[in-house]
Order: sequence, then structure tokens, then C-alpha cells
Amino acid sequence: MSFNTVDEGIKVEKTFVEEGLLKFKIQLENLKSDVYLYKEDKITIGKLQSSLKDTRNSYKEIEFYIAYHYPEFSKTHLNAAPLFRIEAAGTSAYTLPPEGLQVLDELIFSDEADDRKDKIIEITDFLFNNYNNFYVSTIKNGLSKGNNKTLALRIELIRIYTLGLTGFDTPGSLNISEEASFAFRGMQKYIQTESYFKNFDTSKAEKLISESIIYLSKNQDFETFDRIEFYKKYLQPIYEELGIWDGNSDDLKEFSGWNVSNKNFFSSDFLDPYFFTILKSSEDNNELRNLGKEIFFDENLSDNGKMSCATCHLPENGFADGEAKSLSNAEGKTVLRNSPSLYNAVFAKRFFYDMRAFYLEQQAEHVIYNSDEFNTSYESIIKKLKTKPDYKKAFRKAFKNGDIDKQNFSKALSSYVSSLYSFDSDFDRFMRSEKEISDDAKKGFNLFMGKANCATCHFAPHFSGLVPPFFNENESEVLGVTKKPIKISPLEIDSDQGRIKSNVKKEDSWIYENSFKTMTVRNIALTKPYFHNGAFNTLEEVLDFYNEGGGEGLGLKIKNQTLPADKLNLTETEIKQIIAFLNSLTDVSKAKVK
Repeated sequence: MSFNTVDEGIKVEKTFVEEGLLKFKIQLENLKSDVYLYKEDKITIGKLQSSLKDTRNSYKEIEFYIAYHYPEFSKTHLNAAPLFRIEAAGTSAYTLPPEGLQVLDELIFSDEADDRKDKIIEITDFLFNNYNNFYVSTIKNGLSKGNNKTLALRIELIRIYTLGLTGFDTPGSLNISEEASFAFRGMQKYIQTESYFKNFDTSKAEKLISESIIYLSKNQDFETFDRIEFYKKYLQPIYEELGIWDGNSDDLKEFSGWNVSNKNFFSSDFLDPYFFTILKSSEDNNELRNLGKEIFFDENLSDNGKMSCATCHLPENGFADGEAKSLSNAEGKTVLRNSPSLYNAVFAKRFFYDMRAFYLEQQAEHVIYNSDEFNTSYESIIKKLKTKPDYKKAFRKAFKNGDIDKQNFSKALSSYVSSLYSFDSDFDRFMRSEKEISDDAKKGFNLFMGKANCATCHFAPHFSGLVPPFFNENESEVLGVTKKPIKISPLEIDSDQGRIKSNVKKEDSWIYENSFKTMTVRNIALTKPYFHNGAFNTLEEVLDFYNEGGGEGLGLKIKNQTLPADKLNLTETEIKQIIAFLNSLTDVSKAKVK
């Protein structure tokens, strides 16, 4: 079918999208019928699983559209992770149970399905009612269109790789290849029927998409799926090709940390650092960065004149300090937690292990006023800076007004820390086809993204808890971290309660007890010891802990552990391969020791 006018193009778009929305609605109706039949023992669990697969596949076919134009509705009600969540209402908040397709996937493909029939019905009814209301409203009021129709497709490619092929989306069925195929089919149909794309030569992209679908049909085993081959041969070339079509502006930059001009997930420009800071790109410059570096290493700014930012963030230690818990300003005393690396620290919407700070600049403020750290104030720091001729000169170079004040001080420090990004490791260069890495590292990456279940919390390509595909929120996890490595008795849960003690009032919920921010594993070879308490000295000890299913898997009583308690059954060889991959993520090229 072909059309020649813009009006007819809009008609085609609505026809395609409406057909997809209607198909999903019908599949939900079928699923709703089947869960009741299952409760009455009129169909088998296999039939119910097949019904859920059909429903999920129909959603995947139109997901690129719904999840882009209605991201909050999709994330919260249609395909939310099977975890309790907080919903804020003014200064208060409510703790709500999980809902949607992921929850059903986990339940219906579990050994407990027969005992959870009423719960399956409850979640399915809730999902159907929410979607039905959405469907009626969007059909009545019209669908969002957007200016740049390729952005939704490129975002979906990020989603497929980071959430789909890792099993995050399908925690029960691990039906990664089939669902990815349906996502590609939906994208292909949209390209073929939407008049917007008539302005471009789509033949290369359509060919690659068709080849991707064939590859997915031939590689359906979760554990053996080669996520390197698929990325290099199919997904990245499609991603880059679609990027050529990006011509119209869109307001995504206000909502997402992803840089739309990026061509490769594993390039340094994949994320936009200025999305995450108060500092804007137009304000940043070399003079400002150099000033920030001077501030970073200046011990005189602390109250006792002996502590700088570099005291706990040493360049030679990957901008960590190598201590279990960082030393305080009082001799023999430490702060509460381990010092994380500052590499890529800017790429976050929340800071500290308990996520109590919302901006990079606010993170520095907590350190300045902390009685165990700088134990000072902005007023005192600014007063000191104004007495130094070198600082007066540096501020005049960095700022038009030359003012030495809190705002300019924060911008300078933010500029330097933001410059410490790390996307030029051996593994990044390998994924950009610039060099080779060992077979062990390659196998380790596929384990990380698959069987070992690492990438469902440490999301690619940043390998942190910054959530794809929009990269505008951070996750924290309840792991059940122990006081000591698991081979040392007695086995006890660490007493630090984490995020529940963050003093962020609207997040005062039991779900955040023992919950800690998921940090990046980039440069992890340089930043031991590990976890918030620094109790694990080697990567082998860390992987042993995960291999056992965290604290709960070890038999400890943990409230709301978000890490699956199932054993991973990783062999010694597989653990060595994962460590080989982690070691390939080392990149200190941005650090220049003072």
C-alpha cells in the first residue's frame, strides 16, 4: 500500500499504530480469559504460558511507539519490573506492589504458578483495565506523533539490547529472541508504512532488520546467545543507519540522558554529561575544568587543612581510595561507607550509596558540611579562595564576571568531575572494532549479559544502575551484603540499613531497607575493596556472593531482597571469564595525576 500525501501519511500512521494497539487489546482479552480458565483447571500451564507469550509479543510489536510516547504509563503499568515501587504524592509517598507483563512472566513461568492463581488473575485484571482505559482515551483524543519518528525506533534498539536480550524483560520465560523478533517486526512495518520514511533510502535498514529477525530465529537459547555478534553485525549498524535519518528536532533532550547524535553504544558520547548536572554545555570550558581540578586537590579548603576531594578519590586508584571505608578527618576514625570511583560518576541522577543527593553539585555539598569530612561551609571556603591571588586569576579566566561565589565554585568542581569519563577501555574499543580482546573476556561479557544475570542491574553500556533506555533514573538494590566474604564465619548481614536512612522523606519505605545504589563496574579492577562496606577484597569473593544468590540465597533473613535468591551455578571457569571481562573495562585515560 502506498500513499502520496502528508494527510494520507498521517492516516497510514494511525492505521498502523491503531492496529497494533487493538491487537494488543485483543491479546489481553484472550489472556484474561485464559487465566480464569487456568484457575478452573480447564487449560494447562503450558497453554497459559503460550497465551502470555502471544500477549507479550503483541506488545513488543508496538512497544517502540507506546514506550516512547507514553513512557511513564508503559514503565509503571504495562511492563514494570517485578519489584515494589514508590509513588510520590506531594511530600508523601505510597509503597505499591508491582504490576504488568514482567510480573506475569515471572509468575506464570515459575514453579509457584499453580499456587498463585488468584494473584495471576488480580494482576491480569489490573493490567487489562489500565490498558483498556488507556486505549479508549488515546483513540478518542488522538495519538501522540512527535517530530522525529526515528528516535522511537533508536530508543527501542537500546531497549532490546539492554533490557530485552539480558532477560530483564522476561525474568521467568527468558524468551529473549522471540520477543526481540517481534520488536524488529513492528519497527519494520512502521518504516514500511509511515510516509515520513519515504524521504529516506530505507533499503539498508530494512535488509539489516530482516537479517536480524533471521538471526534471532536461529539463536533462541538464552545462555548461548552471542550478544557480541548480534550487536556488531546487526543492531549497531541499524542503530547507526537510523541515526542518519534524524533530521527533526525533538524534546527528548529534556527527558533523557542519551545523546541522540551517538553512533555506537560503546563510544564516549553515548550519554550527555550535561543532562545530569546543573552545569550547562555552553558554560563549560578548559579554564573552568582546570579551576575545578585545582579545587579538587586543594587540602586547604577543608576545616583542618588536611583533606581534599582527592583524599578519598585518588587518581591512581581509579578515583577511589583503596580503603574498606574512607578515613575521616579525625585520626583513626572512618566515614560510614566505602569510597566509590569518580570515573563516570557524573552519569547519574542520584548520588551516594543511599542516593540522598540529587545532583553532582549537591553531592559535593554533603561532603563540605559533613563533620567527618570537610567539616566546613561554602562561606568559609569562599572566604579562603578570595585571599588567594592565583584563585582570583583562575576565576577571572573561567567566568566572565570573575565572581568567587558558591555558584561558580560548584560549576568549576562539577566541570572537572564531569570530565572523568571512561569509555575507551579495551572492551569499548573491541565493540567499536578497533582492537581484539581475549576469548575469555568475550565469553565473560556474554555471561555478564546472560547466565550470570549481572546486566539486569548493571545495565549496558555504562554497566551501572542508570536505567535504560532513557537513562534518567537510578536503581538501588537489596543484595543482602554480608559483613565479611561468605567463606568467613560467622555469616551475618551487614548492619548498614542504606537508603531507608537517607532522610529523603518521600522514600521512607520498607522496600529501601538495606538498599544501596548500583554503582558502575567500569574500572572495577582498580577500585577494590567492594560493596558499600568494603568487606570484599577480590572480585572472586564478590562473584562467589552473587553465585550463591546474595544474602537470601545464603540462608540469611532479608526483607525484600531484589537480587534473585536462586543460585547462578557459575563454574570456576565461568567466574574467571567474567573477571576477564571486568578487567577489560579498565580505562584511566582521562586521569592526569596532579
